[in-house]
Amino acid sequence: MGRWFVLLLIVVPALEIGVLILSGNIIGVWPTILLIILTGLLGAWLARKEGLETIRTAQLQMQNGEVPGSLVLDGLCILVGGAVLLTPGFITDLIGFFLLIPYTRGIVKAMLQKLFKNLIQNGNLIFIQRR
Repeated sequence: MGRWFVLLLIVVPALEIGVLILSGNIIGVWPTILLIILTGLLGAWLARKEGLETIRTAQLQMQNGEVPGSLVLDGLCILVGGAVLLTPGFITDLIGFFLLIPYTRGIVKAMLQKLFKNLIQNGNLIFIQRR
């Protein structure tokens, strides 16, 4: 898992630089800079909106005595999506919007649930209960 993370830390920025250079050559430097700023602002607004909605829904579920388990994954996706959107670049913006839009976030949540289930079943993820 750590190797994938290191690979992503090398490959994604290299791809971002290439896409930014290509974009600057095609549409110009200033439009590229404005697009990066616009996607950052739009992403921050969307992350705030989705985050507040998730918090409200979690509060309602807890008031009704329900455990907001699925909303924890929503919050995780929103947090990562918002952080990735603040990183300059078009590839990271796509990933960030994918994590922030509720419909596509559902796809990621399903994948994460399956991953966590497999980790727990294989004994690679253990929960410690406090008494």
